[in-house]
Amino acid sequence: MSFTSLLSPFNLHDLAPKNRVVMAPLTRSRAGEKRIANELMAQYYTQRASAGLIVSEATVISEQANGWLNTPGIYTDEQTEGWKVVTKAVRETGTPMFMQLWHCGRASHSSFRKDGSLPVAASPIAITSEPIHTPLGKVPHEVPRALETDELPAIVEDYRRAAERAREAGFDGIEIHSANGYLLDNFLQSKTNQRTDKYGGSVENRYRLLGQVVDAVTSVWPAHRVGVRLSPNGIYNDMGSPDFREQFTYVAQQLDKYGLAYLHVMDGLAFGFHNLGEPMTLPEFRKVFKNPLIGNCGYDAPTANAAVENGHADMVAFGRPYLSNPDLVERFTNGWPLNDEANMKLWYAFGPEGYVDFPTYQASPAKV
Repeated sequence: MSFTSLLSPFNLHDLAPKNRVVMAPLTRSRAGEKRIANELMAQYYTQRASAGLIVSEATVISEQANGWLNTPGIYTDEQTEGWKVVTKAVRETGTPMFMQLWHCGRASHSSFRKDGSLPVAASPIAITSEPIHTPLGKVPHEVPRALETDELPAIVEDYRRAAERAREAGFDGIEIHSANGYLLDNFLQSKTNQRTDKYGGSVENRYRLLGQVVDAVTSVWPAHRVGVRLSPNGIYNDMGSPDFREQFTYVAQQLDKYGLAYLHVMDGLAFGFHNLGEPMTLPEFRKVFKNPLIGNCGYDAPTANAAVENGHADMVAFGRPYLSNPDLVERFTNGWPLNDEANMKLWYAFGPEGYVDFPTYQASPAKV
């Protein structure tokens, strides 16, 4: 089968991806305890640089933002320097790379912070759907501390500084992680935002923090180098709100005014759906968002090609297939089968095994 639309070049504003395949942000936990990007990570990303666009793994913007073992940061000089190793290697391949900026919010634990402070959130509502892996082992989530109104400008400033450091580190742009129940999504959704101040209540108020973050980072980057990720249908981190359609339609309308690089929508249902209404689809977002759209979550080559061919998506992001198929684009191009899915026990391991040791199709033992 030919995937001509998916494999065709695309003009992403002033960037020119060589195809419509996006390497999705994938948390892999190889940055060590100091959260510093390194040569191993550079090898991993360059192995996958036949993608049209690479979005880095989620990268925390502050110590408060931490909520996952050994994930990279972008809030110290050392971390900024570490990322330069990665961006230099990827730049030599000609593939643009965006950094995804991340604040875990309530999806965290006090053991991630030196001062033992509680995770923060829009409201003091704990995640109950699953435990969390912490420096202390696997434990239940804590009830987070609700952020005070006067604390929010400092968090916006953390995003701005992280955007500044991402630019210094050599990235081509940034993606704001506002999905999957992390801090910004936590503010967007009525299930987790029960505030009575100007950041809660109405769809407009719940959008306010994300809007302020976009304003802040676009003072550092031109808007056409800034993307935003949303998950309107997802249940990860105990999410899903009855008014999701009203909320996310409004969010997309507001974001469209900026002329962003793209809106990255986790529209697929492969990893769970809250069943609070019909799922929101890319055609629905296309009606209110005129800039580039990236689809994500459970696509394969045929469905991704159809989404591009039908005009529903401009690009499509692939996550799990990229874990074990560094040459994913070449496999799509030549009709080669995919490697077996990576061992989940090694997804978040700390070394090269299950990370950079997957063979390309032409180098696999079956082809020798």
